[in-house]
Parts: sequence; structure tokens; C-alpha cells
Amino acid sequence: MAELGFEVIGVDIDPAKVEILQSGRVPFYEPGLPEVLHRNIAAGRLRFTTSLAEAATAADIHFICVGTPQQSGANAADLSQVFGSIQALAPHLRTGALVVGKSTVPVGTAALLAEQLALTAPAAEVAWNPEFLREGFAVTDTLHPDRLVVGVRSQHAEELLRQVYAPLIDQGVPFLVTDFPTAELVKVAANSFLATKISFINAMAEVCEAAGADITQLAEAIGYDPRIGNQFLAAGLGFGGGCLPKDIRAFMARAGELGAEEALAFLREVDQINLRQRAHTVSLALAALDGSFAGRNVTVLGAAFKPDSDDVRDSPALAVAAAIHNAGGNVVVHDPKALANAARVYPTLTYLEDVTEALAGAELVLHLTEWPEYRELDPAKITSTAKPRHLIDARNRLDPQLWRAAGWTYRALGRPTA
Repeated sequence: MAELGFEVIGVDIDPAKVEILQSGRVPFYEPGLPEVLHRNIAAGRLRFTTSLAEAATAADIHFICVGTPQQSGANAADLSQVFGSIQALAPHLRTGALVVGKSTVPVGTAALLAEQLALTAPAAEVAWNPEFLREGFAVTDTLHPDRLVVGVRSQHAEELLRQVYAPLIDQGVPFLVTDFPTAELVKVAANSFLATKISFINAMAEVCEAAGADITQLAEAIGYDPRIGNQFLAAGLGFGGGCLPKDIRAFMARAGELGAEEALAFLREVDQINLRQRAHTVSLALAALDGSFAGRNVTVLGAAFKPDSDDVRDSPALAVAAAIHNAGGNVVVHDPKALANAARVYPTLTYLEDVTEALAGAELVLHLTEWPEYRELDPAKITSTAKPRHLIDARNRLDPQLWRAAGWTYRALGRPTA
């Protein structure tokens, strides 16, 4: 918003995080974000505070961007941060203020928030404006979105959001005006479709392994079909992170509450296929080491749930690493950006910042997060004296011929063994 020319105040209840941001540092890894942060702090358009009252009284439009994690012991979303934000914000709102939800919430939440807001700030209004940011591309997705969706109940709210997004609308970005329920459903519907596509190609990888076919060739062939397309048809370890897994589970839970449980029954299998890829990768690793991890040296390449991120929430890579470690393996993990976060989640694993050191002595290497630098590795230069040496490419991104020529046995999900 500051990059688009607005004066912006960022609010958080964590003083340490506010101090980090106000000093021009970013508390997580996101390509391009430090530059945007520095530029707009220097220009005086962006500052941060822990004082909600200060921020609220200085602003006309308020974006709610808090988390909606999965409830402990249930599939439903935990909305406490969303409702808490509205409750804290309401007493400080100006007449005509607009509160814009960005969080991914179950359908029906916006209407409940509007009711809550009306009790304390009847002259303010709620709108819903889902975000479609991809970790690793968040800056680009913000400044060059493929669409803008706003759920509103009044012309006033629509006009305010048209003013906010005028620079992007002028660039030709589609601006879609909907009711509350449709706006809320857009994000979870998009995430569910994406998760389904990923799980579909992973299911086909299971069939390919059973039939001796090659999933990479199959994916390429069906990707030329314009009805299907080739995006997200890379079979592998599956999806993780803080969005897709918890969003599809919360979507199923909400559908059940609405009496439409059967409509989303397929998402249970989508979730199971995704989780099955992790267990299958562990099984392949166990087979490579003759049925026992005990005392064996295993190197895991990747800890983040995806490249260009330091996010390890529900990371498939860490789940596999932990499973092997718990079965007795000596597991060393490397990742270009996520080691500190990984160590907080699984402190008993070994983490090394130097990839060459991490690979030294490995009997088995698992490629679990597709960072570009892993494709540049020269397997002939890896100083492991183990014989034989095994590689499991759980992301189907490494060159089988290169690794096999260097004396490694190469195995990938959904591909022939030789």
C-alpha cells in the first residue's frame, strides 16, 4: 500500500517485531520485501507501532491481516485473532471508516464481523478483500495481481476500495465486486482447486510407479491440453505451508456446518494423497538402506515447505527428516534460508549451513525442497565414501543421468528405477 503511494501504519502486538520492522529489517525471508520496506520508510509513507488507538485514529481504511490457523484437535479455523482485532479496533474508528478483511476465513465470517462491529461502531463498515499472495512472490503478487476481489454491502465501500486500488485498476487489473460469501469463498475455492491439481498428479505418480511409467513424461503430455495446462503438474513430495493444508481442512469443516459436507468429500482424499507422499518417500528411503535407518547417515536437502521461503509450517521436508531421525537415522538437514526456523520446530535434528559439509559422508541424500542451488550440485564432487550411495529425488528436479554417472543410485517419485 505504501508502494502505491498511501500513508500506511502497520500495527502488531509484538514490540520486538515492530522494532525490527521500524528499523527497516524484515523478520522473515521474502524476496524483494526488504527493498520495498526500506524505500517506503525512507519516504515517510510507512511506519509501525504497537498502539492500535494511534493507528486507528490516523487512518480511514483498516486492513485486518491476522492469521487463521487450524484449531488444535480439529479441522476448523481458529478465528480468535480476527474477532479480537475487530473488537480492539472498533472503539477507535472514525465515522465512515472501512474495515477490510484480508484473512482467509470460513464463509459467513464477514457477516458475523459486521454484526460485531455494528454493536460498537455503527458508523463504520466491513468489506472483504481476500489475498492471493504466493510466498516467494508476495511483492510481485501485491503490485501486479492477476485479479482484485472485494465483497461489499454498499456503494460507499466499493468506491473506497476503488480509490485504494486505482493504480492497479488503471493498469488493467480486473476488479470484481461480489457479496460477502462469494468473496470469502474465492480464496478457499482457489486453494482447493490448486491442492486438488497437485494431489491429482501425485496420485498419477503412484500409478506410474506401479505400471513402470514416467510421471514427468505423463505430466508433460497432459499439460499441453489447454483444458488442463502445465502449471502445478510437477509430481513430488506434495504441498505444505501455512495455507493449503489448513485451508482445505477448514473448508471441509465449514461445508459440514452448512450441510454441504458431501460436496467437499473429495478434499479428504486430496489431503490423504498429499500426506501419503511423505510416508511413501520415507518408505523409499528405508528400502534404499536395506530396511533399517539405525545408525545410517542421511542428508536432507531442504527444510522450507517451498523454495524462496523460510517458512517451515507443515513442511513435507521436515516431516520426512523427522520420521527418519525418529527411526534411528543420523539426519543432517541443509536449507539456504530456513535452518533457524527448522531448528525451533525440530531441535533434535542436525543442521548445517554449508551444503558440501552437509553432504559429506551421506549414504542417502533426499532432495525435498526444490531450491535452484540443488540443481547446480555436482554429485561427482560430493565427498561421501559410502558404497553404494543413494539419492531420492522427491521433487523430480535433479538430473538422473548426472547422478547415476557419478555412481549414485537415483530414485524419484513416479519414475522408473533405471
